[in-house]
Amino acid sequence: MSNPYRKDFPLLNQKERSKPLIYLDNAATTQKPDAVLNAMEEYYKEYNANPYRGLYDISEKATEKYEEARRITAEFIHAKDSAEIIFTRNATESLNLIAYSFGRSFLKEGEEILIPISEHHSNLLPWQQLAREKKAVLNYLYLDESGNLSEEELEAKITEKTRIVAFAYVSNVLGTIYPVKEIVEKAHSVGAVTVVDCAQSIPHYPLDVEALGVDFAVFSGHKMLGPMGIGVLYGKKALLESMPPFLTGGEMIDFVSEQEATFAPLPQKFEAGTPNVGGAIGLMEAIAYIKDTGYDKIKAAEEELTAYALDRLRELSYVTIYGEKYLKENRSGVISFNVEGVHPHDVSSLLDADGVCIRAGHHCAQPLMHYMGVAATCRASFYFYNTKEDIDSFIESLKKVRRWLGIGN
Repeated sequence: MSNPYRKDFPLLNQKERSKPLIYLDNAATTQKPDAVLNAMEEYYKEYNANPYRGLYDISEKATEKYEEARRITAEFIHAKDSAEIIFTRNATESLNLIAYSFGRSFLKEGEEILIPISEHHSNLLPWQQLAREKKAVLNYLYLDESGNLSEEELEAKITEKTRIVAFAYVSNVLGTIYPVKEIVEKAHSVGAVTVVDCAQSIPHYPLDVEALGVDFAVFSGHKMLGPMGIGVLYGKKALLESMPPFLTGGEMIDFVSEQEATFAPLPQKFEAGTPNVGGAIGLMEAIAYIKDTGYDKIKAAEEELTAYALDRLRELSYVTIYGEKYLKENRSGVISFNVEGVHPHDVSSLLDADGVCIRAGHHCAQPLMHYMGVAATCRASFYFYNTKEDIDSFIESLKKVRRWLGIGN
């Protein structure tokens, strides 16, 4: 199956141990197209300078490009104001910023934070720490056998005591797409603030923060064709303005005296120190690539790949698939599975001998692993530049695993 996009991704065209590289770990990080790499190289070669601080041409160009990236990002997610876009290192830092700045300021003793049991540690540990510090209560939404959140669970757990509801748009383990708008509406009905981790969704599905009504949303550049080291925090302007700074230092100040300081307005208030201009430029180019490709084409390609991979995996009697075992409306291209009698780490290592890259472990979701009754799983995850041939290679390699270990066919 020819794929017109693969030529744009240099890493996908190299070999691993003299074999074609089969990259199926896109939930961890995506590969970068030439357009992103070239734009970042141009910045570092032609106008590498601190933004805001220099009254000379290349500094002014760096400032213009950095703020253009902010504006493009705001338009991409349909934010009302580019000041609602805060650049961070990644989704993890964005979530910590919200928990530290908003949570410390507004959460009270006895109030409740609610998250699904499936959350990545990045959207669990900040709330765990905050609840302990503020003597609040951290509650969990539990999933059904297919990895979904039931209406009954939402009704029972979102109560008048709920102050913060934080959840992933898409599970990084099960691939479940959660009902964002429904959860946001239920949370708002009791006066709770919503935090949506979009790191696993925004590479694959459009995000409209206004239409969804979310209070905060976060994502990372590296999971959506951009570079590592750049992340985004979206927050409603009134909320961000009410929050104290997360980090202090250069750029985020208005005036400093020996004993006092006043802080810059949004968004600089939350961007202390020298920013990652190259990363922001790379993110801007990644957004352009996704827009040029089109979410409709991305979705169609991934649905075909996911359905095909699930079909092929179900042919193997010794493979257990977690979550939805068939392609459905609320299932994305992340598949967690285990091979009977083989530790996930061994599966991953043996597949690597054939140049097949998958993830194995607890996927930074140990409470979910415990809930499912497993220590770890294997995970294959797809993006629009993958092909059915990639999946065939993956399946053929997977068939060898038990033979290599002498435990059956």
